[in-house]
Amino acid sequence: MATRSFHPAAVADHITAWLADYAARAGVTGFVVGVSGGIDSAVTSTLCARTGLAVTGVELPIHQAPSQVTRAQEHLAHLAATHSNFTRTRIDLTSTFDALTAAIPAHADEATRFLALANARARLRMTALYTLAQERRALVAGTGNKVEDFGVGFYTKYGDGGVDLSPIADLVKTEVFALGAHLGVPQSIQQAAPTDGLWGDDRTDEDQIGATYPELEAAMAFTGDPATLTGRAAEVHAIYSRLHRANRHKMDPIPVCVVPDAIRFA
Repeated sequence: MATRSFHPAAVADHITAWLADYAARAGVTGFVVGVSGGIDSAVTSTLCARTGLAVTGVELPIHQAPSQVTRAQEHLAHLAATHSNFTRTRIDLTSTFDALTAAIPAHADEATRFLALANARARLRMTALYTLAQERRALVAGTGNKVEDFGVGFYTKYGDGGVDLSPIADLVKTEVFALGAHLGVPQSIQQAAPTDGLWGDDRTDEDQIGATYPELEAAMAFTGDPATLTGRAAEVHAIYSRLHRANRHKMDPIPVCVVPDAIRFA
């Protein structure tokens, strides 16, 4: 079988046209994108800017690591300088997050509460993005990739998972990086280790998941018998399978309790 190569130029044009068409059919003015300093949000915001529609790139720091802040600001400045339809804004949610943390009593061990509050950061950001989008008659563009959204479920439900459309969710992480290189995303972002930025430090996605994105992509694509895998491949497949099962609730539609007519009208 011939090896297929990823075609970033064609993919960029396809997604750009898809975004423009979707916005036209929805009757909106453009897009709002949260920009974190990572490759996914950098690629998504660039693709949105390429449509020529009004795009607002939003920096949403909450006790953010300085390296993430610097990368986000560099990218926002780059897009503002190269696309007249792109505007940038900054909403510092640190005090809002601190107030929420103080207002909610602790009912769990420290590690569990820490994780819950990390997810609260993503949900605060979602709320801010939707407020901006509604004011601007715009859509919130999601930044999740295929491995995160449909593989291991590495996102926050009703946080960064709360979006109107997902331009890059059919691309695995290595394809997102290739697209970023084609689009001229700043080198600082292309070279940075992926991180969700929810912890206020520089811990990476690999630190949290226990596997790299190329390893997860291989596990996601594997269709054989897992019993035949050995060594690192077996270890990563186990990590992938465990996370996929645990986070299935994020990927499936919200369950609805259907009441049969025999009960409803008894």
